[in-house]
Amino acid sequence: MKLTFLGTGTSCGVPTIGCQCRTCQSTNPKDKRLRCSALVETDTTRLLIDCGPDFRQQVMPLPFRRIDGILITHAHYDHMGGMDDIRPYCQFGEINVYADPIASQGLLQMLPYCFAENRYPGVPAIQLHEVHKHEPFTIGDIDVMPIEVMHHDLPILGYRFGRLTYITDMKTISDEELPYIEGTETLVVNALREKPHHSHQTLDEAVAFARRVGARRTLLIHSSHDIGLHDEVNASLPSDIQLAYDGQVITC
Repeated sequence: MKLTFLGTGTSCGVPTIGCQCRTCQSTNPKDKRLRCSALVETDTTRLLIDCGPDFRQQVMPLPFRRIDGILITHAHYDHMGGMDDIRPYCQFGEINVYADPIASQGLLQMLPYCFAENRYPGVPAIQLHEVHKHEPFTIGDIDVMPIEVMHHDLPILGYRFGRLTYITDMKTISDEELPYIEGTETLVVNALREKPHHSHQTLDEAVAFARRVGARRTLLIHSSHDIGLHDEVNASLPSDIQLAYDGQVITC
């Protein structure tokens, strides 16, 4: 199994509009962060985690082939604002989208024309599947375990795929969820910045969580321009905990 980071940035992306900070002015490609999204793939199955407003830009360089499922973490625009752009993939058949009840309702509100009784020709053909924490399901040859984390006071989903766990937008997690993460070898988790935030982990909180999980390696995502320059941050971190970057591919 491999994971491709399509985007590792927060809701504003990096560079941030109108900002003149060192990160936003950097010429290092690793300091350019589109909104968070990732592909999890085997030889036969291709899953998209979140479909934000940068989806079209993110997939243009990639081979054009079927997406077997889209896993939604939560109903915020930076994580599902690109859903209308899945239309070209509908030539392979209906797109199966998996979301918890809150995110499912968000999709119905954002894309009502996709779920109308008489669909306008050409709209995305979506088959919506409601999923729940701790209730595993399988797409192709990939087993998926939804886990729950808290985005401030909003419960959202992370996903575990075998030895890989992917979590974004987390502020806290209950002890109840930890057994579902136990044995994770590759952890992907959010680290917004160093300064505290009410709904996102700081860099220090993400490092502490990684140590709590005990994964062999941890890749940090959903980072804002305030986190600093990619290379400088990574030089300050332990070698097994590093900022991810857009386009990075890892084998899990």
